[in-house]
Amino acid sequence: MQKREHFGGRAAVIMAMAGSAIGLGNIWRFPYMAGQYGGAAFILIYILCSFVLSLPIFLSEGLIGRRTHSNAIGAMKTLAPKSIWTALGYLSVITPTVIVSYYSIVGGWAVEYFVKSFSLSFGDFIPEGWTVLAYGTVFLGISCLIVALGVRSGIEKFSKFSIPLLFVLIVVILAYSLTMPGSEKGVEYLLKPDFSKLSGKTFAFALGQSFYSLSLGMGIIITYSSYISKDENLIVSGAGTAVADLLFAILAGFAIIPAVFSAGIEPSSGPGLIFQTLPFVFGRMGEAHAWIGIVISALFFLTVTVAAMTSSVSLIEVGVAYLIEEKHLKRGWACLIVFLAVWVLGLVSVFSGKAFGLIDAFSSNFLLTVGALLAVLFVGWKMKKEDVLEEITNGGKVNSRIAPALYFLIRYIAPIAVLTIFISNFIL
Repeated sequence: MQKREHFGGRAAVIMAMAGSAIGLGNIWRFPYMAGQYGGAAFILIYILCSFVLSLPIFLSEGLIGRRTHSNAIGAMKTLAPKSIWTALGYLSVITPTVIVSYYSIVGGWAVEYFVKSFSLSFGDFIPEGWTVLAYGTVFLGISCLIVALGVRSGIEKFSKFSIPLLFVLIVVILAYSLTMPGSEKGVEYLLKPDFSKLSGKTFAFALGQSFYSLSLGMGIIITYSSYISKDENLIVSGAGTAVADLLFAILAGFAIIPAVFSAGIEPSSGPGLIFQTLPFVFGRMGEAHAWIGIVISALFFLTVTVAAMTSSVSLIEVGVAYLIEEKHLKRGWACLIVFLAVWVLGLVSVFSGKAFGLIDAFSSNFLLTVGALLAVLFVGWKMKKEDVLEEITNGGKVNSRIAPALYFLIRYIAPIAVLTIFISNFIL
């Protein structure tokens, strides 16, 4: 049996967790949601949801992984052997495999547009076909190679390099974006509180954004937490992840939205903002000085590519950890099997935009929320209270004063939060 690896310390834990959290949603979804649903008011609600509602869910998944030091399926077999709760383990492996099958396609779009940046010849956005498959395969292959290097030499080193790089890149883009004429309208769009837009939708979408952004319900937190030592403070790791994720989302908003307003274009959600609107903006930058458009465009799509890859690496590791520990495969073979399985599954989405949308909706609206709900119900109602408190407090060494409040949130409030997301996905 292969010796189990662990992350090298708190900084490594937070970097890896932040890598799983920071992704495409920070770059296009958060700025759009903030502007549409109250600006600064939305951001404040988002912060509240992240730390009061999403963090307890994060802790629930985290303590499952760290208590067992095992992959998602192995963890549930250890904590609830031969019971229906093992379904949570299997779901936690299936979900990220499904997600990365179409997420790698989006990563391929980013790689393609990074290459096109050097000529500023973007052409029409074509979301499917053989070219998309080729770039998606490159993206997926690189992600699997990083995972194949191991927890310390692959995931940890990549996270320590990529997360600081992401922040540097987004700050550079932000600095240029704010100098563009008319950019102040974009700043106002993000920061001006519009309390007239506050509604049930605002709270539901803010909660949903914090939920998805922290990679909840995907098996990632269970898997990554299994590489955390018993001495690490889970609350600090979770809070550090939430802060890094929120900070990047805000920086991305100020990097992107002012440039969009400067070009006289209304911001839109989804791939349209990244792969249709912004290439047009970059092309206009290059009309006067081509090198400016090339540099800013290349930096932007490099940022998108790296952000997508930090998330894809964490999604891939869930399945790889399962194959290593439950099927006793070497890491290289496990990565190859996951690569092939994801690639074949992705063929459905890469040649059908309708299938892409359906799989994305099914994953977001059902798989993720069911997985997170099972996790908080298991920790709050199935596990012994003393075992949960032991993990939260590291055996009474930390967090002793706030542990009872956190347990209350996990047991009673977190399930309501997940159900709110589940219901809002279908009615809003």
